[in-house]
Amino acid sequence: MKVLSLFSNAGFGEFYLRDHGFDVVVANELLLDRVEFYSKFNPDTKSVICGDICQQNTQNKIIKSCEDFGPIDLVIATPPCQGMSIANAQRETNDVRNKLIVHAMNIFNKVGARYMLIENVPGMINTYINYKRKPIKIIDFIKSKLPENFTCRAKVLNGKHFGTAQSRSRSICLISPNGEWKHPIAEEKVLTLRDAIGDHFEFPTLESGQHSSLPWHFAPKHNARHIQWMSATPEGETAFNNKVHYPQKDGRKISGFKTTYKRMSWGDPAPTVTMTNGSISSQNNVHPGYLLPSGLQSNARVLTIREILSICGLPTDCLDKFCDLNQDGSYTYHYRPNFIRKILGELFLPKMCLSILKSLPDTNEIKTNNLLNGDSQLEFHYD
Repeated sequence: MKVLSLFSNAGFGEFYLRDHGFDVVVANELLLDRVEFYSKFNPDTKSVICGDICQQNTQNKIIKSCEDFGPIDLVIATPPCQGMSIANAQRETNDVRNKLIVHAMNIFNKVGARYMLIENVPGMINTYINYKRKPIKIIDFIKSKLPENFTCRAKVLNGKHFGTAQSRSRSICLISPNGEWKHPIAEEKVLTLRDAIGDHFEFPTLESGQHSSLPWHFAPKHNARHIQWMSATPEGETAFNNKVHYPQKDGRKISGFKTTYKRMSWGDPAPTVTMTNGSISSQNNVHPGYLLPSGLQSNARVLTIREILSICGLPTDCLDKFCDLNQDGSYTYHYRPNFIRKILGELFLPKMCLSILKSLPDTNEIKTNNLLNGDSQLEFHYD
């Protein structure tokens, strides 16, 4: 089945899809650094288009590439959530971010795909965009743009119910003829953080600033006060509950959300990975650690990139090709850690996506795709 990916980020999940008969032949992403990463991570994608989907020139390139490498059976759209609120819809009538789903639906109709999957934050279904100077619920807008006899089914799903050790809720809209595509049933087994990163051989314990012998398994260097606070914080707790070593400034306790300066719990799935997963002071980012004989807790740090790959359901070695082993045993990395952390924080969980696509109805009557024989050339388009 041939796929068009809109707002494709860095394409982490594409290799999963390809192995199960879903071939992403055309992809679009706004940011050049992500497009360049995508092209190296997914060299089999025929056409990677770098450009703003709000621009007609970019839309024309996407549609032309779909004609060249299609026909497209499925569109996957994961638009950023900025601007999708009733406040913005009422105040910012020209906010370009509110137009992303508008352009995505336009492209879906132009390429003539049979199916469309739209993924976004849980509140997407009940939030508004501004369309033709009037607020309209996103779900109502989507339904208004469907071809005749097409239906949109909307539901909030959580990645922890689909083979991933991360609690990540997302609105999932499934578009298909006569509503034939239905959401998958949640799995009973839920993976925990211990399942994902509890193996000491695969994920050696680390403290702030330390490196291991494994690629992408190194701990950022943290603020000394943050280390002190988190060393005194038990598994599953926030440093705000500490009696002595709590977040403070000039000796005075600071205020903050109880989800910050917080350790995760081994017996639960990881909390949602955000773009700020490299910061101790952000949401639920600190390693659960192990109780030491001293009474302190080890691993006073955020998760390493290799650990995050695991709790996102990705192979822990999938980034190994993007580093070089030096003679002293250290690594030189091709990409900045903050760049990798940010794109992982915006990830559409691959196993969740695959479970949704596996729930597609029988596709025997759909023209399935084969890559053009001998044609593996990758095309780039820049606006």
